[in-house]
Formats: sequence, structure tokens, C-alpha cells
Amino acid sequence: MQLILLSGGSGKRLWPLSNDTRSKQFLKMLEGTNGEKESMVQRVWGQLNTAGLSESSTIATSKIQKEMIYNQLGTDIPLVIEPERRDTFPAIALAASFLLSNTAVSEDEVVVVLPVDPYVEDKFFDRVKELEKLIQISDADLALIGVTPTYPSSKYGYIVPNENIDDYLVVDHFVEKPSEENAESLIKENALWNCGVFAFKLGYVIKMLKEKGLPVNYDSLQENYKELPEISFDYEVVEKAEKIVALPYGGYWKDLGTWNTLTEEMASEQIGKGVISEDSSNTHLINELDIPVTIVGVKDLVVAASPDGILVSDKASSPKIKELIKGFNQRPMYEERMWGWSRVLDYAKYDNGEEMVTKRICIQEGKNSSYHYHNLRDEVWTIVKGEGELALDNHITRVKAGDVIHLPAGKKHGVKAIEDLEFIEVQTGSGISDEDFTRLFYNWNEVIEQFKKSKSSIIS
Repeated sequence: MQLILLSGGSGKRLWPLSNDTRSKQFLKMLEGTNGEKESMVQRVWGQLNTAGLSESSTIATSKIQKEMIYNQLGTDIPLVIEPERRDTFPAIALAASFLLSNTAVSEDEVVVVLPVDPYVEDKFFDRVKELEKLIQISDADLALIGVTPTYPSSKYGYIVPNENIDDYLVVDHFVEKPSEENAESLIKENALWNCGVFAFKLGYVIKMLKEKGLPVNYDSLQENYKELPEISFDYEVVEKAEKIVALPYGGYWKDLGTWNTLTEEMASEQIGKGVISEDSSNTHLINELDIPVTIVGVKDLVVAASPDGILVSDKASSPKIKELIKGFNQRPMYEERMWGWSRVLDYAKYDNGEEMVTKRICIQEGKNSSYHYHNLRDEVWTIVKGEGELALDNHITRVKAGDVIHLPAGKKHGVKAIEDLEFIEVQTGSGISDEDFTRLFYNWNEVIEQFKKSKSSIIS
């Protein structure tokens, strides 16, 4: 059995902490087993390890989330990278072609698709394992997991059965986010919450690609990714399936996609600088800024502050945030990368079209940036903490706190931290963007080897 975990979305209901590069699954707010805070994706990957499923798991994601996944889970995680964001059907089809052509998975093997961020007990993944057998014995096109509802929610979709067979049910139809009144009626019909987990034989999706005249080879499908319909897996596959079965799951399950649900599972009532007064109740503070936030005499609030903005909301009303901020188009001000993190401190655009961006950047001990150059901008680095190795056009040298480095456009450069290395980066130029990168090497050993071959100087 193979697992495909879907990691996408911007999680705008968790603004201002979530953005296009740091979606909700990467926010470190949950209590980890070692007492440290962990993200949803770290929690799920740990559960997959416990269940013995991580070795057969692949994450399907976008280019913009690649480094975040590597930062939180390590660089050995198999990733399927979408050339562009489309929808869940293209993402799953691309991952299926990867399993077929790059890992030689048989078309008869069962594949389970699930979100990368469900908040569940460990025993949920024991139920996931049972999907493989269910596909075999039921001869169904798809097998789902449905959660036994604990209340008539209007936030979830429902799986409605037409008959029960032993431990599973045959699906009659689906109802998407009904009213609470209709949800009560559905629960009386033994309907289940749809938690977005489904299984199929690999050949089921491969056959669909062939019928659409699309390649099933992974590299070829990547090149032709735009030819895939921009549609969800639910609409393209689930609604057209002839036979669907579902396994009921009666344990704990929650979608932590909004502030009112996430705060219920947070490691503590307060993360970051600030004070919550004793006469405040059911109130949470999440502060990523270096200035304190004080909360006095309130109840049922969430206050979240990050370089991207500040939110003050009644918890019950917090899901409305997605609609309220849909006009915000600013660049993410805080990002986590495989080498560390960066934070935008200032931005200005002048009358002549020139721009200035100031960032605070941390390269974590033992990690390195890529070796690269920019075409449109100059950079000036001021090292403020730590020590590292700086690779420039024709030499490698040591840098430390107090050093200033000028990097004009076109100059090849990269840095490795000997100990946590922080610096202030000032970018100047026109058309400054994260697309202005030509990356030459990611691995620092490759940089060293390249310099040795070119007989460049390496100064220890």
C-alpha cells in the first residue's frame, strides 16, 4: 500500500500567521511528544512513523512549499512537485504517475490519499491500513474513511450510505455542508463526515490519464501538466465512480482550519511576548513580533500578530477572516526555508521605479543557502551574529559578526553557517522578486568540489 499526502492551500482562515509559503499545516502551535511545539505536518508524519507507514508515503505539494516541508521534516521526504497550482485531481494524477514510473509501483497496488494535516488519534492510521483490504474484498472503485459525527455540523461534507455490509457501508451519495437541520436528518440516516481520505488501485487513475490521451510517465506528465483539467478529485473522479464504499471511524478527528478550532488544541494559551490578564477568559494570544501584546478583561478572543498583520477576533467569528482579507495581495513577510528563516523588515518603492527590501535572515547551524546569483538586484549583507563560510565568484572565506558584504547583480554567492548565522540583507534594484534567482548548486559539498576543480581559493 502507498500513501499520497496532499499539502497545499494558503490557509487564509489562519491569517496573519498563514500565507502562501507557510500554510496552516506548518504553524508550530501543537504540543509535541517531547514538550516542544510542533506543526500539524510534523505531528502527522510522526504518527505515520509510529504506524509504520512513512516509508511508503509521498507528499504532493507545490514548488512554494517544498522548502518548508524540507525544513520541518528533513530532505529525505519523497516529494511530487506540481509545476503550477491547479487542483486536487491534477496533483493526485501527477503523484500516481510518479509511483508508476519512478518507483515501479504495480497498477494493482492500493493507493491511499489523505490530507497532510488531519488532527487525529494514532489509531486513525490503523483504520487507514484497513482500506487496502477493503478495496480488495469489496471490488469497489473507491474506498473512503468517514468519521462518525459527534454533532450536526454544517462545516463538513457528509457520506450518505444505502446499505451496511459487515464493517463497512456502500455509499449512496454525498451532501456538501448542509444546514444544521439537514445535518441532523443525515445523522439519523447513519451518514458520516467526509474527512477527505480515499483509496483506489493505482491503475484506476492511470487508466483515466490514458483515456484523456495524457502521458502516464511522470516526466512527460509534468511537461504536459497544463493539459490536465483544473478540477477537484471529488468532481472529476468521486462523483463519477460506479461503486464507492466507506469505513466508519469512531475516534477523535478534527479539522484545525480556523482559529476557533486550532486554539482548542494549542499547546498553551499564549505563544510569544505579551500578557493575558487573569480576568480574561477563553482567550488566546499568538505573537510572532518582538513587541509585547497586552490583553485585558476580554473573553472568547483570539489575538494573532505576525509581520504579515494583526488579527483581533471573536473566536466564533474567526472563520470569516478568509473573505475579509481576500483583497490583500502583499508578499509574505515571514518565510521558513530549508536552511532557516527570513523576515521582511522594510519595503519601499521610489518615484523612479527603484525598490528597496530589507530582510533579517537566519541560516541555521550546519545548513546553507543555495549557490546562486541575481540579475536585477544588488545586495548588501551585514553579519550581526554567528560565523559562516561565504562562497563568492572565485573564493570561499570565513565571515563573522561585524562583516559587511557587497553583492552586485550577477555576482555568484552562497553561505553556510558554522554556527547560527544572522545577517541584515538590503536589496536594491528594480523588479525585485523571488523569481530573480539563478540557482547553481544546493549542496555545499558541490560548491566545494566546483571550487576545487576551478582551482579557486578556499580560505579556512
